[in-house]
Amino acid sequence: MNILPQAAEPLDAGSTAEIYSPYHHFSADEWAKFRADTPLTLKADEIARLRSLDDPIDIDEVRRIYLSLSRLLSTHVEASQLLYQQRNRFLSLSDVTKTPFIIGIAGSVAVGKSTTARILKELLARWPSSPKVDLITTDGFLYPNAVLQRDNLMDRKGFPESYDIGAILRFLSAIKAGEPNVRAPRYSHLTYDVLPNEHTLVDRPDILIFEGINVLQSRALPADGKIVPIVSDFFDFSIYIDADEDQIHNWYVQRFMRLRETAFRDPTSFFKKYAAIDATAAQAVAEGLWENINLRNLRQNILPTRPRADLILRKGRNHFIEKVSLRKL
Repeated sequence: MNILPQAAEPLDAGSTAEIYSPYHHFSADEWAKFRADTPLTLKADEIARLRSLDDPIDIDEVRRIYLSLSRLLSTHVEASQLLYQQRNRFLSLSDVTKTPFIIGIAGSVAVGKSTTARILKELLARWPSSPKVDLITTDGFLYPNAVLQRDNLMDRKGFPESYDIGAILRFLSAIKAGEPNVRAPRYSHLTYDVLPNEHTLVDRPDILIFEGINVLQSRALPADGKIVPIVSDFFDFSIYIDADEDQIHNWYVQRFMRLRETAFRDPTSFFKKYAAIDATAAQAVAEGLWENINLRNLRQNILPTRPRADLILRKGRNHFIEKVSLRKL
């Protein structure tokens, strides 16, 4: 069923790039109309609990952006289930384990991926069909700090080479195969490291949200034509959270300075040394981390994956969505 009306005219209808764009583009107000009669199942206090530090998302933003997104995803899930059933009939398969619907969420550090993932998880789990929805982030699939230090990769933490891609592919393959109690490694943002021997069990969800900065990464194609899987091969739908580089920079530095007053003061925090220096020195540290690590990762690895997403949520000031781009079918 096609739930979307005729696409709005591109912002610059005369632009060749817009005419041949693979996306329909909508303003936030245009997008909000697609929610139709989708009920708002989250309360203001629940949204406040789900949002990340310095992310001002509120009930109006959920109503304006996320209800339409929830409705769109419901049609994709239903279509995927129907296709799965039809494929099984075609192949004369009678006893087949269900295949979870996997949603990938990508975007820069500090852009608000975690808030989007948590809001979506709660909305999807409250559909009338009450699907089982799980959320896993890629942080646990980072190599432990000891390995990164050994390989001189601590300054490239978050870059593609700092992740155990094999472990990610094995995890997603097991999820898609419908295996029970698949283990996902856990990560502590306090200690800034993978938690040894700690795992989250993912037991045959209807929907899995898989969130991380580089989940839409591709890789070089093999010259011999052999199958080389990539993470996004397992996604049924993908979302990229986008914003101007300067705005993400501001959000990153603001968050660092807020954490300096809160989590960094914990004696077990990896970053506790930054709570002991003055504000000017801390600001300089935040700027250095942004310039030398996070900005480089954004430009080299994360932003180039944006065109691979099915949906792009473009943020403006204060983290509110200003534009939505949906890939054409």
